[in-house]
Order: sequence, then structure tokens, then C-alpha cells
Amino acid sequence: MSTKLTLTIEGTIIKKAKLYASKEERSLSDLIENYLKALTIEVNQPKNELTPKVKSLKGSFKLPENFDYKKEMTDRLSEKYLS
Repeated sequence: MSTKLTLTIEGTIIKKAKLYASKEERSLSDLIENYLKALTIEVNQPKNELTPKVKSLKGSFKLPENFDYKKEMTDRLSEKYLS
């Protein structure tokens, strides 16, 4: 069931949002509704629970037992920002 909602938003933001929606071939209402859905999904789940999308990826690959996540992150970030 759809319900009408009145929002007060700065005019320039509305213009930019309408332009964006038009380029995406979507309505502004659709964009806002989907954004609010994304925000409220997290509200209904415990903080440490995985989202359905992440759960679907679980088990899709195996890391070596000696994999050091922190070292890999450090190496990749150093490579990205210090090279």
C-alpha cells in the first residue's frame, strides 16, 4: 500500500535528484523509497547478523588456513596509496 509523504528539501537538491532520477529512468519516489528500504533493512537485523546478500556469498570460496587478513589489507592499501 502506498502512502503520500510530504518532505521539505532544499530546492537545488530536488532539481539535482529529479535530473538523476530521469537519467536513471526512475521516479524520484522510487529512488527515495528504495533508499529508505535500504536504511531500514539494517534496523530490523541484529548488528552482527549478515545481510542476505552477504549470506549468499558465504562458502563460495576458501582462503588458505594461514591467510593473514590484516597483512593483506596493509599490503593492498600500501600498494594503492604509497606507490
